[in-house]
Amino acid sequence: MEFLTAYLTANNIIFFILAAIILVFGFLSVTTTKILRAATYLFFVLFAIAGLYLLLTYEFIAAVQLSVYAGGIVVLLVFAILLVKNLGEETEKVSCQKKLVSAIAAISGVVISLVTLFGFGFQNNESADELTANVNMETIGHTLMGVEKYQYLLPFEAASVFLLACIIGSVVVATNLKKEDKK
Repeated sequence: MEFLTAYLTANNIIFFILAAIILVFGFLSVTTTKILRAATYLFFVLFAIAGLYLLLTYEFIAAVQLSVYAGGIVVLLVFAILLVKNLGEETEKVSCQKKLVSAIAAISGVVISLVTLFGFGFQNNESADELTANVNMETIGHTLMGVEKYQYLLPFEAASVFLLACIIGSVVVATNLKKEDKK
């Protein structure tokens, strides 16, 4: 009983709820045959990940998660999905051979992750707490918007140009498909 009460703190209960939401909706997003439902399930996964950041008291990263991923990327996906022809139809059925290869790849990924997780030997030491305590919002802002080594402005801009190209490409494809349908 003492073991159970040690783990039933509010933080642990919220963590387990968020982890369950991530696992369930992540599984649903990759197994559903309806593409719009997959995007909706992905939204719930990204929203729960933002909840994990809030649980870790990383409010800034949670806000970025909600605005960039849950807001921007999912809206972009839904926009692209709605431009696709035959939205209501189900996707094609996957062969058993592809399912087997996918299962082997997924199990391999889980095994590698578990070996890494348990082989690293995480410890609760003071140096990690001191390191995170010294990082402030100004440092995070300079790192995200800097152009020097180990700063992320260039990859951020490259990703935005790539997303813009995807939007333009989807509009062009949708326009060409609509012109073909009218003929």
